[in-house]
Amino acid sequence: MTTFKNILVYLDGSEASLHALKESLHLARAEKSKIMAISVVPPYQGDLRFTGLGNIKALLKEPCDTALTEAMKMAEAESVSLTTACLEGEPYEEIVDLAEEEDCDLIVIGIGSQSMEKFFAMGSTTARVIGYSQIDVLVVPEKATIGWKNLLLATDGSKHSEKAAARAAAIAKSNGAQLNIVSATDFVCELYAQAPEVGEALIKKARKTLDASSKQADLQGLKTECFVREGEAYKAIIDLAKEKGTEMIVIGSHGKTGLKRLLMGSVVEKVIGHSHCAVLVVKG
Repeated sequence: MTTFKNILVYLDGSEASLHALKESLHLARAEKSKIMAISVVPPYQGDLRFTGLGNIKALLKEPCDTALTEAMKMAEAESVSLTTACLEGEPYEEIVDLAEEEDCDLIVIGIGSQSMEKFFAMGSTTARVIGYSQIDVLVVPEKATIGWKNLLLATDGSKHSEKAAARAAAIAKSNGAQLNIVSATDFVCELYAQAPEVGEALIKKARKTLDASSKQADLQGLKTECFVREGEAYKAIIDLAKEKGTEMIVIGSHGKTGLKRLLMGSVVEKVIGHSHCAVLVVKG
């Protein structure tokens, strides 16, 4: 069992988004969750004086209709009841607003390997959704599965990491999962020789952070293993996830922050951009 019962999946017509829907349909069928797929027609930025408004709207809406038609076929093949919606507006706004209106507890977005650079760029729909949503966001790479048996919680001891720890513990307990926990110093290894006292202080802090998270897991009788990693946080998280065969990374993010704090080379952003497995961004 998972803790998500009302799922919204965003489709942009890409193979990555259709893959994310396929994985979400498997989840919805197993958990008897409600699931909705939406696509968004972006606002037209051209000059309407030189063409017919009706023709432009039809052209813009065509990819949306095509994606949702394919989504219905996939749902029928999986014997899952799927609700669809084609909306108009800024994609991230429509996704976040509808998820809140429908009382969803999870937004799912697919991301392809060719989209990594786009993700880091200002204006990425995925980044904007994470920045503005108060609902958890699950980002699924094109070849990844949604799995709940081997989780990696990345924590830095902050309040949003505490929320992620609670969510990871709940998921692990529901699924009888292995929960690995990592805290990284986020201090470039080359600098240790120049400032060893700083490195040692960061390692001590990381261990303290792990102790707090592991105690919370122990109270729920979970199988846990804790790791302190030196170096850049996102690299440490990604490397450990590969080493442990992680199915899903769980990481916390600030609440409703918009782009100002999200798109500044954050650990969350870099983990998503480089992860081979699904990443659950907990918004609390």
